[in-house]
Amino acid sequence: MGVKLLILKPSSLGDVIHALPVLRLIKRQRPHWQVHWWIAQSLAPLLQNDPDLAAVHPFHRRGWGTPIGLARGVRQLGQLHRERFDVVLDLQGLARSAAFSWIARAGLTIGLHQHREGAAAAYDVAVERPNPNTHAVDWCRAVLPHLGLENNDDFKWMPRRENPLPEDCKPGQRWIAMCPGARWDNKRWPMESFETLTRQLLMEQGDLRVVVLGGKEDAALGARLGAVGARCLDKTGQTTLPEMVEWIRASEAMVTNDTGPMHVAAALGKPVVALFGPTDPRRTGPYHARGSVLQTTAMECVPCLSRNCTATRERDCLRTITVAEVAEAVRKVLNNGE
Repeated sequence: MGVKLLILKPSSLGDVIHALPVLRLIKRQRPHWQVHWWIAQSLAPLLQNDPDLAAVHPFHRRGWGTPIGLARGVRQLGQLHRERFDVVLDLQGLARSAAFSWIARAGLTIGLHQHREGAAAAYDVAVERPNPNTHAVDWCRAVLPHLGLENNDDFKWMPRRENPLPEDCKPGQRWIAMCPGARWDNKRWPMESFETLTRQLLMEQGDLRVVVLGGKEDAALGARLGAVGARCLDKTGQTTLPEMVEWIRASEAMVTNDTGPMHVAAALGKPVVALFGPTDPRRTGPYHARGSVLQTTAMECVPCLSRNCTATRERDCLRTITVAEVAEAVRKVLNNGE
C-alpha cells in the first residue's frame, strides 16, 4: 500500500502554483503514493483531473456564518477526518490551515513555520523558511527531505493537458497577455501607463494582439485596456481558470503586476515582464522565469510589504517605472524570447 498524503494549500492562485512542484516531485519519486489536495472551491478547477492527484477536496471559504454554510463546512471537515491520511503537508502555514491539519489527524503532519501565526503547535515537523529572502516555491519544496525525497528540478510544473485553444484564439495569431489588476491597489502599475504601453506595442508590431486577463474584480480595468484598439481583447472575469491557463499558454509573453496569473505564466515557462512595487520579488516574484522584473531602487521604503502606502503619493514606487522601460523589456522578450 502506498502512502496516503494530503496537501493543504487552499489559496490563493499564486500560492497554489507555488506548491505544485511539491506534488510533481512526490509523484515523480513515489508514483504509488495517493496524493489529495484541500483547496478553495473557486480554485478547484485548476486541479480537477490533474493526473498526479487521487482526489481534490474543494471547500467553500465563505458562508460559514450562516446555518447552511456552517453545516456544509462541518460536513466537509468530517469527510477530511474520515480519509485517514498517513501524512498531511500544510503548505499554507496559517492558523486556519493548521486547524484543518489537526482535524485531518495524520500520522505525520509537516507544515511551514510562519512565526506570527503560531501554527507550528499543530505540526510534528515545522519547516522554517531557510532565510528571509527564500522564494515561496523553495520554502514549499523544503518539506521534501522530511518525506525522504530529493528536492531537485526533475519535474514539469504544469504539463500540457488536452484543453482546446480558447475560442477567440486562432492558430498563427500572435498574442501578448496583460494583467493590469492586483489584489492590493498599491500593487497596480498606473492604468494610464498600461494604456500607453499597449498603444505603443500595437503600433510597433502590426500583427500583435493583446489579451487582457484577470478576475471579475478587474473588469473595469480590463474594459479600459480592451478599449485601446481593435486588436485588444478584454477577457477579465470571462474565463474559467483552465481557460485562463490556455490563454497564457497561447501568448508569447505577459506584462503583469504581482498577480496570480504572473505565477501561472512562470510555471508555463512563458517570458514575464513583472512590475513590482511594495512586494519582494525575491520571495514572491516569477520563479526562474525568463523576462524582467522591474522595481525601483530609488526609494528606501521598497519593498515595504504593506497594503497601505505611506509615500508622498500613493504608489510612487510603481509610478517610477516608466513606459519606456517596460516597452524595452517587452521588445526583448518578443524579439528574443527571453
